[in-house]
Amino acid sequence: MPDVSALLARIPDELKPLASLGIGALILVCLVLFHGAGLHHILRISRRGERRLLTGPPHLSRAGFLFGWSIFLMLLLHIAEILMWAFSLNHLGLIARVHDAIYFCANAYTTLGYGTVALEQQWRNIGPVIAISGLFTFAWTTSTLVDVVRSHGVLIEQLEDEREQETQLRMNLRKDEWDALKRERAAERSEKEKTRTQAARASFFQRRGMWKEEKKRVQELRMAKAAEIEELRRKERVEEEKLGPGMPPAGSEGKKQ
Repeated sequence: MPDVSALLARIPDELKPLASLGIGALILVCLVLFHGAGLHHILRISRRGERRLLTGPPHLSRAGFLFGWSIFLMLLLHIAEILMWAFSLNHLGLIARVHDAIYFCANAYTTLGYGTVALEQQWRNIGPVIAISGLFTFAWTTSTLVDVVRSHGVLIEQLEDEREQETQLRMNLRKDEWDALKRERAAERSEKEKTRTQAARASFFQRRGMWKEEKKRVQELRMAKAAEIEELRRKERVEEEKLGPGMPPAGSEGKKQ
């Protein structure tokens, strides 16, 4: 396979500026396609994470982690594109050392300038093309970031509403449990008062029978109370599970508008 740098060296000096534009344009198109695929994948990760959060318990911390992870992936995408430019220039023989190529491309890509590293005069047209690629990809990332931020805001609002509903369900459960406990205790007191009244006019053996019957009824009341509380908790869990799937996915309100 022929050496690419040797092939570039054979190009006449008067044609190298045009060749630099052609090479830069080719790399730019490939890089923008790569950037679009990367942003699409990041959005898919974000949407999947939002759907999982909405179909489960309302974890606000996980929503924050998902948002931060999306931002981090966007950063990695731009770093990868800088490295693509750098290794391309190094492979073409335009910048000898890799770390110099990375430094040059990072400065050009972010439109900060060229720094202390510069291309040969015939190939310097590649620098503005790198800057143009940075403008394209940063603008694309900005529009995607706006969508991610908006979607994250809608997600947080939905999770907050879901958490409030979950808190209200649990408060209602505590109240219903306390009411069941009070009813059971009142029934126990009523049974004991009834037994005490009847035992006042009964013999010893009759009292023993009454006490055994009272103990049995109290045990039945407590079992009924435990069963009622368990049923209340089961219904509360069912209601909690209905909170997530019944809510619209994040971003649906904005799309309707």
